[in-house]
Amino acid sequence: MASKITFIGAGNMATAIIGGLIDSGAAPTDLTATAPSSSELTPVKERLGINIHTDNNVAVSNADVVVLAVKPQIMRVVCEELRETIQQQRPLVISIAAGLDAATIDQWLGGNNALVRCMPNTPSLVGYGASGLFANSAVSDTQRDIATQLMEAVGIVEWVEEESLLDAVTAVSGSAPAYFFLMFEAMEEAAVTLGLPAETARRLAIQTALGAATMAQKSDKDPATLKQNVMSPGGTTERAIHHLEEAQLRTTIADAMEACAKRAQEMARELSSH
Repeated sequence: MASKITFIGAGNMATAIIGGLIDSGAAPTDLTATAPSSSELTPVKERLGINIHTDNNVAVSNADVVVLAVKPQIMRVVCEELRETIQQQRPLVISIAAGLDAATIDQWLGGNNALVRCMPNTPSLVGYGASGLFANSAVSDTQRDIATQLMEAVGIVEWVEEESLLDAVTAVSGSAPAYFFLMFEAMEEAAVTLGLPAETARRLAIQTALGAATMAQKSDKDPATLKQNVMSPGGTTERAIHHLEEAQLRTTIADAMEACAKRAQEMARELSSH
């Protein structure tokens, strides 16, 4: 990727993406990160060798791509301070802030910007992310490719053609790491009740999840078939699965994901009104 990329914000997600880009072959000299104080930026520069700046406008002035990686609550202030420079420079803008729709961010930046909204998730911090992306009508095919390359530095990328579908992405991947952590927690507690040491139970549960995910990723079979292949008639797995089905696990998961998506919609309304 030959583009000059500026990250507004140097938090965990921004630095994870920067690290992934460098590992993928990007030149550190083409990458810049900003933060309000140099004390936040110095460790990033020492670790990654990138450019740093405390002045957002200066950092954006020669950027081809600007990644907005600040908290949603301060996004308006940041965007309005950058408006004039963004309008002059016309970079591709990528927002990784949850809840703020593309039209609102575009308006704060002065309008008519090529803008991509990205919904990443926390496994991006370890290179196993799953990101949903949406592009507004001003984004070119080349810019879509750039956004894809940028987020593939920390995992897989899936595009949606309707922005409202990012709420579903939030439910299925954005918030979902916590669903699996809850499953690990519950399995560990149950295994301790069955007599296993907690550390043993935790290691077994996590490794099993990793193995199951890898099998599902590499197999040409769907999850239902893979599940069936583990279940011997009258066996232990069949008994466990029947119990989960009788306990309405599918309904519980569907209800939780619907609640997640609805909350994402509520947050978007709350944030855009400020």
